[in-house]
Amino acid sequence: MRLSYVQRGEGKDVLFLHGYLASKACFAPQIAYFSRYFRVTALDFPGFGGAEALPAAWSVSEYADWLLGALAALGIAFPHVVAHSFGGRVAVKCLARGNVFDRAVLVGCAGIVPRRTLAYRLRVGTYRAVRKFAPRFAERTFGSAEYRTLSPLMRESYKKIVNEDLREDAKRISRPVLFINGTEDTAVPPAAVKVYLASVRESKVFWMEGCGHFAFLDDQIAFNAAAEEFLR
Repeated sequence: MRLSYVQRGEGKDVLFLHGYLASKACFAPQIAYFSRYFRVTALDFPGFGGAEALPAAWSVSEYADWLLGALAALGIAFPHVVAHSFGGRVAVKCLARGNVFDRAVLVGCAGIVPRRTLAYRLRVGTYRAVRKFAPRFAERTFGSAEYRTLSPLMRESYKKIVNEDLREDAKRISRPVLFINGTEDTAVPPAAVKVYLASVRESKVFWMEGCGHFAFLDDQIAFNAAAEEFLR
């Protein structure tokens, strides 16, 4: 597949992986900063930004397969990785496979599925019942705002992605990982980060007070400083 990426700077490779419905452009401040010290590469995942559309409803594992192929095509071996949200899911999958990355900075890292409450199960049951006779109404009413923006193929991929729990993958990670999370992040709450910390042997956490899911943009100076110190 045709790759959509930017590459700047010289030195040790640092790979940037964006979140769902985002693109490499969301890391513009970090690309400008880190390219002064490293060779920075930021990719668009298939289905987002300037990349090609998905050929099928990919799971996290298939995105990881694609990423390994992209790195080989670009001649990048054993880079550091900085990943946000969904990009963190893909990074976790790759890290679980062995020495794909050197050090990893995972900000707002998704992938820990919370316990399903009774209210959640009732809502899912209602959605499935309504979908049988009014599928369009069900999609408009019950799907999240993020889900409703997607094409039918991307919706199937999305369901595979958000319903996969990565706890067991996290336990297989042997590389150093720094988790960075905003204390006001509602998409990836502190409880999810603590699951990762208990699962990844060589892991640390940096809490960004008052920041949300896009902590690396909410406080660029604090994020860049913490990430740079860890990567160095």
